[in-house]
Amino acid sequence: MATIEECRDALDRLSDRMRSAEGDLRAAADLDRSVSCHLTDLEVTFAGRTADGGLRIDDTHTGPPREKAQIRLVLTGDDLIALVDGELNFARAWGSGRVKLTAGLRDLLHLRKLL
Repeated sequence: MATIEECRDALDRLSDRMRSAEGDLRAAADLDRSVSCHLTDLEVTFAGRTADGGLRIDDTHTGPPREKAQIRLVLTGDDLIALVDGELNFARAWGSGRVKLTAGLRDLLHLRKLL
């Protein structure tokens, strides 16, 4: 089972990849939205924003998200790491219910380029 520190590291790696993206991927990564990532197995939520082409985590707390973020991700810590490492296909994980992503339609259209 993944640790909170490993999951935070995975989010940092994701942010670095977003910042180094180019072309259409860069445009998709350049959103300014509130974000929450709730890890069901660890009962922890990372909350922050997409900003400057990356992901900034402002708060980590136990339990579900305290506020409704514009982009909400719910999954296990192991699945988060597997997604970031490219070992888990997002579309299959989302389709099977392993990963839940909630966002507005416009944001989903931008995010599909990243995922």
